[in-house]
Amino acid sequence: MNTPFKLRPYQQEAVDATLSHFRQSDESAVIVLPTGAGKSLVIAELARLARRKILVLTHVKELVEQNHAKYESYGLTAGIFSAGLKRKERQHQVTFASVQSVSANLDQFRDEYSLVIIDECHRVSGEDTSQYQRIIELLREKNASLKVLGLTATPYRLAMGWIYRYHYRGFVRGSDEERDKPFQHCIYELPLSYMINQGYLTRPDLVNAAVAQYDFSALPRDRFGEYAEKDVNQLLGKHQRVTRAIIEQVMELAAERQGVMVFAATVDHAREITGYLPEDQTALITGATDLKDRDLLIQRFKQRQLKYLVNVSVLTTGFDAPHVDFIAILRPTQSVSLYQQIVGRGLRLGEGKQDCLVIDYAGNHVNLNHPEVGEPKPDPDSEPVQVFCPGCGFANIFWGKTDAEGRVIEHYGRRCQGLLEPADGDRPAGANGRAQQCDYRFRFKECPHCGGENDIAARNCGQCHNAIIDPDDQLRDALRLKDAMVIRCAGVTLGVDGSKLTITYHGEEGEELSESFDFGKPAQRTVFNKLFGRRIANGQAPKVFHRADEVSRMQALLTAPDFVIARKQKRYWQVQERIFDYRGHYRKANEA
Repeated sequence: MNTPFKLRPYQQEAVDATLSHFRQSDESAVIVLPTGAGKSLVIAELARLARRKILVLTHVKELVEQNHAKYESYGLTAGIFSAGLKRKERQHQVTFASVQSVSANLDQFRDEYSLVIIDECHRVSGEDTSQYQRIIELLREKNASLKVLGLTATPYRLAMGWIYRYHYRGFVRGSDEERDKPFQHCIYELPLSYMINQGYLTRPDLVNAAVAQYDFSALPRDRFGEYAEKDVNQLLGKHQRVTRAIIEQVMELAAERQGVMVFAATVDHAREITGYLPEDQTALITGATDLKDRDLLIQRFKQRQLKYLVNVSVLTTGFDAPHVDFIAILRPTQSVSLYQQIVGRGLRLGEGKQDCLVIDYAGNHVNLNHPEVGEPKPDPDSEPVQVFCPGCGFANIFWGKTDAEGRVIEHYGRRCQGLLEPADGDRPAGANGRAQQCDYRFRFKECPHCGGENDIAARNCGQCHNAIIDPDDQLRDALRLKDAMVIRCAGVTLGVDGSKLTITYHGEEGEELSESFDFGKPAQRTVFNKLFGRRIANGQAPKVFHRADEVSRMQALLTAPDFVIARKQKRYWQVQERIFDYRGHYRKANEA
């Protein structure tokens, strides 16, 4: 048998992890390998080892062709089912197909398949009506034990979240509200830094923009952390001089470079950029570019007839031009995964290529080696921080902020992501013996009925299932009352008099509300610890306080509520509600 390709050690590990997983489980799985890691070789080896019919799906004909070629390099024969490649073969044991062509011809795929492999599987949605899900459900009708494997470099998308739930290193992805994922398990993952350090990819030369940058920070973002195209165009329209200056620098730096890819923010922006570049050396590709024209332009670029390739969100995956050695990023993104995909276009090894120059003109402030956090960045000053769980000790990665010594002073994590393995009798196993997620919450909403801790967005208690009062409803009702006061809490101060602790809540406009807890009385001490002791240092160091002076010494770590609601009681205001970890429609203190 002809086997010209020898798998790299990590590729063999990925293959072994797949075989091991599917020998034990029928649950869907994902392999995460960076751009340039050779996913097509992993696919080819898995297809070679298969004994029954398998289907390899992807979304573009170029990848169908590429994956098919790698498989046939083993001296084996496989079919291609792709309208774009003008081939519709399905009689072979292994079929490489485009998802669009299979979806349009479902009646032709009623054989029994043992495995479906999906390349660039981050495109699979959890919707039952999606093309991928319709194909999978059809094949499961013939084989209830159908195995589904996905491969991707980016298992996280801002508009979707993580595409899997459980990671083989012992943690869970996504919040309680994101349980329905396209895939269940990540069974193997390799970081981009490993590929670079081992010499499998070209080292990036990350340079700060020397002439000018766009500032997108003032633009509003949607819940996925993205900007509206209209807002971006409006901002860029006011900074045409900035764009011209950027492109002039790009051309100057490109003099000694082989191939330049420019990532634009919008179609209008891409057209403006293209207008500043030499016409005979430049191609523009957008989602509206005719497929034949697109193929021709890409081919000319790969053959180095063109030097500059400008695109808008269409060449981040499934594009391979090893000579690219200059990446100019002129579009904003909050996604570490997308940023890595963009930079990855220039990291493939190429003849005579020493490095890849990468310049970010959009002020994204993304560290190429940072892990993906899994939430939109709360603000420009946030960075990934490591937060240990007081419950199980797992090292979580959340957005947060650090001081000059690197200590975490604030974080935005909600629940521990650690998985507790079903084990030795003292830890309960989850369904089917699966590991359970640690139930420790750094931020939580307490159920008024049973005292259970729930996610801050929960509408019903996960323990007693009763409805939890929506904080927006609490605030709205209080604001309607003449005898109620609501303050946006900007901070607290403490006062100690013997066993009595007084907390003063300071509103952003100078209002004040106070309440006292007598630590000499067990009931009041218990209430304080439940409200504040559990939340010390954003939930990182919960503590049970026994004396008022103990609290005073730790005032800097005391977490303040976002809102305080009080009712008028004759001559004073009595605090009735403290709303922590608020997420809703009302503005918090010192927010714009």
